[in-house]
Amino acid sequence: MPPRVLLTGATGFIGRNLHAPLASAGLDVRCLTRRPEEARLAWPDRQWVRGDIGAPESLPEALRGCDIAYYLVHGMGSHQPGWAEEELRWARNFALAAEVAGVGRIIYLGGVAPQGPPSEHLLSRLNTGAALRSGAVPTLELRAGMIIGAGSASWTIVRDLAARLPAMVLPAWLSHRSEPVALADVLAALQAGARIELTESTWWDIPGLEALSGREVLLRLAAVMGRRPVLLKIPFITPRLSSHWIRLVTRADHVVARELVEGLTSDLIASRPGYWDAAGLPPPIGLEEAASRALAAEAGTLSRAGMFAEKLAGWLTPRSQPGAGQGRR
Repeated sequence: MPPRVLLTGATGFIGRNLHAPLASAGLDVRCLTRRPEEARLAWPDRQWVRGDIGAPESLPEALRGCDIAYYLVHGMGSHQPGWAEEELRWARNFALAAEVAGVGRIIYLGGVAPQGPPSEHLLSRLNTGAALRSGAVPTLELRAGMIIGAGSASWTIVRDLAARLPAMVLPAWLSHRSEPVALADVLAALQAGARIELTESTWWDIPGLEALSGREVLLRLAAVMGRRPVLLKIPFITPRLSSHWIRLVTRADHVVARELVEGLTSDLIASRPGYWDAAGLPPPIGLEEAASRALAAEAGTLSRAGMFAEKLAGWLTPRSQPGAGQGRR
């Protein structure tokens, strides 16, 4: 009998993409959602079970018989005051419910610890991981930075900025470095978490191939689209102020974008790399390849207004040299 998996956050960005790799690996995947009727309409071939991370009484039945639980929920998108405290409570309740149900391991996707003071978003990610790891069920916490993939909020922000602005101001916070990682590599890392040896709770960073500043990410992503926008350095623009023009230009949710941008006030560099080797995985792919895949995946999904804005920006933006920014793997 194949291992049974409970996939929380199953309708979210990572969860809906992780189902296929888990099922292809032979796992029996049970998807948790508050609204199974709606989920079945979108994904009729998946196994749905009713449950709510915020309602502990619904978890025992959802977790019954499961060997592995993927914890892929986040409270930031609720836009409600006190979401971080609520998220911490969810994690503690889930760890306890998993213990009672006899779950063998929990796999959690969190965020990289910043080298400076964390934003509320990043602190909540770290606190959630600590709460899960403090439970009795061995927990593997994987920490990712910017995920390059269609549907990722951070990808949407940088992709839309690069595609829609012939010129843009360059706040000082875009000088900080991160290690963007491809969606495909994140999914591979999570899938490997089901089979890697895990006798006690631990955590790993899952960085991308390179450490890049925000400026480098924007320019190289623009080059993939054949563009070379003009960047003007304006150091006094704060992350909060930047979130307002991000709201005007990009498709990203304003509250989520603000939280993500406020997390970019220091470097987000892996302090415990090595998971790719430990899990027997190949090195991650480069930024250009990840961006090309993301662009292909979202082709045809833009609104008419979005397509017009990008076409207009394309006319006004200098063109990059053929092959510029390409070939890094």
